Amino acid sequence: MTASRAPATPDVRTFETTVERVDGDSITLAETYFYPESGGQPADRGTIAGVDVAHVETVEGDVVHHLAETPTVAAGDTVACAIDPAFRTYCMRAHTASHVLYGAARRCFDGLGYAGFDIGTETVRVDLTTDDPIGEDDLIELERLSNRAVWDALSVSWETMPAAEARSLPDIAFNERTEEGAMADRPESVRVVTIEGWDTAACGGTHVSNTREIGPIEVVDRSNPGEGRTRVEFAVGPTGIEHRATVHRAARAASRAADASVADLPDAVSRLREEADELSAEVASLRAALLSARIADLETVETPATDRDAATATWAVGTIGGDQPGGDGPADDDPLAGVGPNDLQEPVEDAVGAAPDAPDVVAVVGADGAPFVVVATTGEAALGAGEIVDAVTDEFGGGGGGSSTFAQGGGIDGEPAAVAEFLRSEAAALVAPDAER
Repeated sequence: MTASRAPATPDVRTFETTVERVDGDSITLAETYFYPESGGQPADRGTIAGVDVAHVETVEGDVVHHLAETPTVAAGDTVACAIDPAFRTYCMRAHTASHVLYGAARRCFDGLGYAGFDIGTETVRVDLTTDDPIGEDDLIELERLSNRAVWDALSVSWETMPAAEARSLPDIAFNERTEEGAMADRPESVRVVTIEGWDTAACGGTHVSNTREIGPIEVVDRSNPGEGRTRVEFAVGPTGIEHRATVHRAARAASRAADASVADLPDAVSRLREEADELSAEVASLRAALLSARIADLETVETPATDRDAATATWAVGTIGGDQPGGDGPADDDPLAGVGPNDLQEPVEDAVGAAPDAPDVVAVVGADGAPFVVVATTGEAALGAGEIVDAVTDEFGGGGGGSSTFAQGGGIDGEPAAVAEFLRSEAAALVAPDAER
């Protein structure tokens, strides 16, 4: 079996070796410093005999290199190999940064567990389990402690030891499922990575020799991939630097807009939020009052008496937020433009029978994307609200329904003003179908 020498000697980027086996576009070497995908760390990139390496994996104990095209070499040939230095360096920094962040998490949370890890092309994620949920302030503290460990330039070392000895180490992070590379060579032995005074973990990946080589660690996001788990996503290198600049730029812009220092932004935002809530409540109150006033000013018509209605009934009919009689349509600055049927339910119900001279029926037509009608009655009128809505949808299409005292319809194929005029002109006929129109 041929194991990778990358974890033990991660600084080797070029080497020569003998080809042991060629199978199509796959090559097995006598020795290799390419890192095979394992434990959340991606495979190394690079070339073998000038051909790009597409992927590297461990198959039945041997490291197999899959090339981008079929090689021209054969078993026994000596080949020159080159590992992509930029990507290897990134993976070393990112993998070590995950240990640093886990060490920071040890100092922040009770009941800490390690549930997964993955190095992406731009960000790295670590899955943690904790007794309590991880909040925004916790993320900031994780980032602060991690960068302090980088600044303190802690030494990073690794060694292979008997599994029993490794398990006995205090506070060792040991997850056989996520760190299978730590036990790949000899199941009875474990490779242990130690960050001086900060973190100890079973790990088979490649690492830098000092935390100062990592550079800044920037927490960019968090999510919850499963019950009791928190996924912390962070970045090192250019992505982290750009993210930090973006956040700093946004904070500076917000401080200028709020006329406050960045440090005072939370208080400034809270104050602005309170003011906005107060204004919103005031606007809602004024809008409700305006709706009630508009409803009170609607044109009225009288319907004849029937067996169900011993006296004539007053219908108040008109449009709100739509075309007004004699107008050119709703103005963009009309405070009632865009009023929807749900906005109208309470004011139309309040308008019917509220006073001796109040209408028995209120029918309001509006347009919120498509024309709609809202109807409320006292319950004593000859026609119930649902029947009036049915008459509108029979004439103009759409659908709706409700009770005898309140109903609404939507999807009406007609201009609001035309629907209102239909109700005004046909009110008597609707109440007494046998009357002349």
